[in-house]
This record gives sequence, C-alpha cells and structure tokens, in this order.
Amino acid sequence: MSDSKNIVLGVSGSIAAFKAADLASQLTKRGHSVHVVMSQDATEFITPLTLQVLSKNPVTTSLYDEKESWHPGHIQLADEADLLLVAPCTANVVAKFALGLSDDTLSAIHLATRAPVLIAPAMNGKMWLHPATQKNVETLKDRDVEFMGPEEGMLACGYEGIGRLWPVDGILEKVDEILAREKS
Repeated sequence: MSDSKNIVLGVSGSIAAFKAADLASQLTKRGHSVHVVMSQDATEFITPLTLQVLSKNPVTTSLYDEKESWHPGHIQLADEADLLLVAPCTANVVAKFALGLSDDTLSAIHLATRAPVLIAPAMNGKMWLHPATQKNVETLKDRDVEFMGPEEGMLACGYEGIGRLWPVDGILEKVDEILAREKS
C-alpha cells in the first residue's frame, strides 16, 4: 500500500490477543505505521516485546510509560491516528468506551482521537449477548464506531457460540475499506 497511515492498534485482555501479532505484522507489511497500545490484562496473554518487534514501534502499556517528554504520548497518538483499531476488544473495554472512561492509555486515546474507530470484539458469548454489552455496542455505533464481528465458533472457554475474534484477513479488509473511505 503506497499511502502509509498511522494506526493505533489497541489490544485488550482476551485469549485472542495473540492474533494481534498477525494484525501488527500484516499492517506493518502494508506500509502502515502501527503503534500498539496494550491494556494491562493483554500483557498476560502476549508480551509487549512481540508486538514491538512486529510493529517496529515502542508499545505503550501504561499512561506512566510516557516519560520521554513533557507532551503526553497518548494525546500525540490520538492526534496522529488515522484509525484506532481495537482487536481483540473485551466487554470491559467496550463498556469503558461507551461510558467515556479514561483510566488507562487505550480508553484515554479513544476519548481524545478524532480518527475512525474499529472494534473487533472477542469474549464469551454470554458476555457479548448480555443486555449491558449490547447497549454499550449500540451507544458506540450511535457515535459512528464500527464493529467487525464477533463470529460464531468454538470459544476458548469451551462453549460453542458467538464471541470469537473476526478472522484477521476480514479485519484487514475492513481497515482498508475505512482508510479508503477516509481518503476520499
């Protein structure tokens, strides 16, 4: 892809976090500048170092990582983003975004950015279908946040049903679609 874009890739605490490595790698290979922001819970599933190597950029895991200058790094990421992609996105992060909370780097970037937001949820099907989660999703859709999935299948918790992270190729297609739309 000739038009390099700044993509903030948010990774939250889901077993599907390992798929963020493929996303970071594929987006970087397409020529984008990928800046990974991980929730603290995500670091229990995949290491920041893995995503740093694949994205070729430092990974932010805390608001307190920002000690290089006086300028808050999360605001710079929010300002420079052409897209905020959160994959995987847990029910907790969906709720934080819907409520406008900003107690971590990812939710603070969400509040501060004016870039399009794409969420690829991954969670237990009962959590996805819970009325609170569905209301939060509708709230975010009303704010023009786009969703990709989740899909149905065998879940890591052992249940069969909705809640799986959408396939990486499908997420990449949606990213291309959003970036093309923003360009025109």
